[in-house]
Amino acid sequence: MSNPLADGFSMPAEWVPHERCWMAWPSRSETWGEHLDGARDVVAEIANTIARFEPVTIVTKPKNVAEVSLLTANGVAQVSLPHDDCWIRDYGPTFLMNKAKGVAGVAWRWNAWGFRYEDHERDAKVAEEILKHLDMRAYAHTLVLEGGGVDVDGEGTVIASESTLLNPNRNPDMTREQVEEVLIEYLGVQQVIWLGEGLQDDITGGQIGNVARFVRPGTVVALSCTDPADPNHKILTDNIQRLKAARNAKGDALEVIEVEQPRPLFDPEGKRLALSYVNFYMPNDGIVMPAFDDGATDRKAFDVITKLFPKREVVQIPALELAYGGGGIHSFTLPQPVGTIVKP
Repeated sequence: MSNPLADGFSMPAEWVPHERCWMAWPSRSETWGEHLDGARDVVAEIANTIARFEPVTIVTKPKNVAEVSLLTANGVAQVSLPHDDCWIRDYGPTFLMNKAKGVAGVAWRWNAWGFRYEDHERDAKVAEEILKHLDMRAYAHTLVLEGGGVDVDGEGTVIASESTLLNPNRNPDMTREQVEEVLIEYLGVQQVIWLGEGLQDDITGGQIGNVARFVRPGTVVALSCTDPADPNHKILTDNIQRLKAARNAKGDALEVIEVEQPRPLFDPEGKRLALSYVNFYMPNDGIVMPAFDDGATDRKAFDVITKLFPKREVVQIPALELAYGGGGIHSFTLPQPVGTIVKP
């Protein structure tokens, strides 16, 4: 049976040139409540900012087309598809490339972060529908793999989340070795680096997109916590230690750059918001990263990211509203790499 690895495909790093960025419009009222309008305003600002660097396409419902048109600028297009909410990084396709720069995609199984929402059937079909819309070769696998649960360096190494991929509410009948085999065959990697838990009260269950990201081959930026009394201290320290002990596909140690988390903030029910400065997006020649109304810490994070990307323009966007729904800038964005579409 054919798979991406056998056909010469692999998942590229996020810093390769992009054809466009895919997004989706916030829609689920039970998720957002009184924050729905605020989330939509932030998503529009993110889309308009990314559109300065690369084209953007937003998946919308027909009833939202006019609203999205009013809020977004030139360079932001729309595709009307049935969907439940906005987490396109997690339920959208994983785009792949081969050495000839042909582009294909993988549609994974989506179960709404371990059945957090029973009503998720429309989101579960978006990956397949996008690939069909693009007339692109589509691979499929029954593994529940969320885009925010993995991060690759484009040179054979993936950082993966134990707390999502190995969670019984995602893939209860698969062992670690079986999941690794799928990652190797469908992402085209050779080395899997496993990290443990995610941020306290992260409704996704603990995704990589909030704790560690490759910024170039061999270098990872990792969220850190210097307060031993903070529940995130043990979690983030363990993940950083794992990264420092790991080796990439070439057998080399990783350079780990730490960035301090923002101050703790909570929703009205007392649950902590999953706030992370590494939940950023890498458009062509730019970085779009969050701010959380935490002046000095926001500025320090901006400085860390700016030094990591000296040739890119770094734009910081107030993103606190997104956290009330459970995500961040990375969660709302999905890059399609530049290349020739491989037909089905």
